[in-house]
Amino acid sequence: MNEQASYVQNNDLSPEQLNQIDAYWRASNYLSVGQIYLHDNPLLKEPLKIEHIKRMLLGHWGTTPGQNFIYVHLNRIIKKYNINMLYISGPGHGGPAMVSQTYLEGSYSEIYPDISRDEAGLKKLFTQFSFPGGIPSHVSPECPGSMHEGGELGYSLSHAFGAVFDNPDLIVSCIVGDGEAETGPLATAWHSNKFLNPVSDGVVLPILHLNGYKIANPAVLARIPEKELLALFEGYGWKPYLIAGDDPITMHREMAALLDMVTEEIKTIKRLATANPDGERPCWPMIILKTPKGWTGPKMVDGLPVEGTFRAHQVPLTNPVKNPEHLRQLEEWLRSYRPNELFDDNGRLLPELIALAPDGERRMGTNPHANGGLLLKDLHMPKFDDYGLDVSERGIAGPGDTLVLGKFMRDVIRLNLENRNFRLFGPDETLSNKLDAVFETTERQWQAEIVDSDVFLKKGGRVMEMLSEHQCEGWLEGYLLTGRHGLFNCYEAFIHIIDSMFNQHAKWLKVTSGLPWRRPLASLNILLASHVWRQDHNGFTHQDPGFIDHVVNKKASVVRVYLPPDANCLLSVMDHCLKSRHYVNVVVAGKHPSPQWLSVEEATIHCTKGIGIWNWASNDDGKEPDAVMACAGDVPTLETLAAVSILRSKLPELKIRVVNVVDLMKLQPEREHPHGLNDTDFDALFTKNKPVIFAFHAYPWLIHRLTYRRTNHYNIHVRGYKEEGTITTPFDMTVLNEMDRFSLVQDVIDRLPQLGDRAAYLKQAMKDKLIEHHHYIRENGIDMPEILDWKWAI
Repeated sequence: MNEQASYVQNNDLSPEQLNQIDAYWRASNYLSVGQIYLHDNPLLKEPLKIEHIKRMLLGHWGTTPGQNFIYVHLNRIIKKYNINMLYISGPGHGGPAMVSQTYLEGSYSEIYPDISRDEAGLKKLFTQFSFPGGIPSHVSPECPGSMHEGGELGYSLSHAFGAVFDNPDLIVSCIVGDGEAETGPLATAWHSNKFLNPVSDGVVLPILHLNGYKIANPAVLARIPEKELLALFEGYGWKPYLIAGDDPITMHREMAALLDMVTEEIKTIKRLATANPDGERPCWPMIILKTPKGWTGPKMVDGLPVEGTFRAHQVPLTNPVKNPEHLRQLEEWLRSYRPNELFDDNGRLLPELIALAPDGERRMGTNPHANGGLLLKDLHMPKFDDYGLDVSERGIAGPGDTLVLGKFMRDVIRLNLENRNFRLFGPDETLSNKLDAVFETTERQWQAEIVDSDVFLKKGGRVMEMLSEHQCEGWLEGYLLTGRHGLFNCYEAFIHIIDSMFNQHAKWLKVTSGLPWRRPLASLNILLASHVWRQDHNGFTHQDPGFIDHVVNKKASVVRVYLPPDANCLLSVMDHCLKSRHYVNVVVAGKHPSPQWLSVEEATIHCTKGIGIWNWASNDDGKEPDAVMACAGDVPTLETLAAVSILRSKLPELKIRVVNVVDLMKLQPEREHPHGLNDTDFDALFTKNKPVIFAFHAYPWLIHRLTYRRTNHYNIHVRGYKEEGTITTPFDMTVLNEMDRFSLVQDVIDRLPQLGDRAAYLKQAMKDKLIEHHHYIRENGIDMPEILDWKWAI
């Protein structure tokens, strides 16, 4: 702290400037308290009365004054140094602060003209907060300048780094709450500084806000010794500066001096890195700000301490409508900010205070990076059909679907190197998921030590890998939210780690799609490889396809799920997903060698439709089918076609229709999902009364959920993953879950009683094959030759 103290002594801010900064802060706090409590009398032109108070009080005061303090001081350095800066509010419910700040700087009223910068506008500003038909209590998409949902506790720093990748002139001030700092994603996110290129990327300035408490408990980082706290962040590779206190003028003076010093350090780091791009990884500054929780609020309420305690977290004065003492304290609290010194008689902030805010797009509420669709440019895309496999015969062996995709992704990266607007993210699985080819044109970005035995590491790589699904997802979301494109590849079983992050991003997309001033973003694209049916070597822990169930819970206008059956279909699907806007696209694909079914031309047509009859595998043309064999996913498609080949060989009189599903949402009615089939088209595929044997990639009940309103739902029998798994052979995984070809044949026989004795011997043969399989794999450790060498031969 000696360096900081020395700098404070030489600070050149005049008393007038300090007083103006304090006045702006008081105005911010006044507006914040007003949002929580008032729906009338916004300037306190008359004594506060019960009828001026909202009947339902919702909001969070505790973090708000500290965030107002930070925002005011960031405004100063933005103006002084002409900084391009974003503000990310990590403490979940700091909504009053950001709404107050964007209102004071004018950006709020520009987007919402009815919330005008006068007394009438203040009344509306206060009334709408946490009010039916109004705005949420946290930082939300409705708030200008926001790109991070207030409910996303733990992801702020990940989003901040994602925002600055490939934005060399951008600084993101990321406010990290001390409660948020206890989450796993946030604790890991401090290591993102090892991935930040000081030349081609921007800067993240973390400001850890220690106000001592979470909802009801002390915060861990606020209760450890200062020496230990500083050592922690030095060990993370940061240069921490600690500033603490509760006297406003002293804190203003110290914060102004510290931000000047930190800004100069950042400028120096960037300048030296530009002069010597191969230099050592810089030690970026960060700030630890300790202020009382609920700073400047009521000291005592009902005989209990509030300011500086957990009681300041939400609404400190809980019942001013029925408790006269609470009403008196509320008025005293509001008047302590001296609003008559801040606003004129019309309710407009005084001109000398308005002048403290930055101008135009330098205001953090109007920075275009917070509305990334404004900056979004189309990717330069190669023609996906140039990468397709030559399917000279049905079922020809392919090298692995994602291996084929890798070459396509390689050239997506190559074509966009100059624009620097596409990155590939994944938790150390890019090679494992067989996207090897991308390393022919790029490397992994890496700023830590590189030794001779390392491969594919470089300071300027386009692949982002860290063994934390949280960080990969958070980085990608921040990258997308600021107007770029990307793809996240992950093992299917472990994508669940980001369930809540997906939730919040999907909700963000849903809400922003209804805000005309928000522009569409590039879609969040998630590729799930190393999937459930080919995790036989890793066992039960790696076998879980349930993320699909989680995804389809979200708004139909946002989510899409694709199950391409082969490499050419995967190319077509991925081309579509990378070009799409404002969706979450989940694509499940295999990485192991597998049969190929469609030419590129056929795949393009099939994937465009999303669902269709495979005429070449069916034999019901011109006749009514006896049964429909449906499939969704690469392994289910293989087993279905193998079952069809048995049935058509052994029971040639049987009329079978094969329906393949690529776009899972086609199964929903069109009234429930924009991709859904109408009932007439669905019935044309699946019939109104014939048995449907459906082999599905994931948990069977999802198909029932998607089709339960369909005419023929009672005839749909689904086979899929039913939580049976172990270390075994690939085919045995399907046997364990009764989705194998021999079980599917039996399912058809069981649902066609008219076959009678004609099918008895075939059913017995299928049971015998399962017994034979059981003994064979336990003796030989691999699947039977007839499984490994099976070919489509009809």
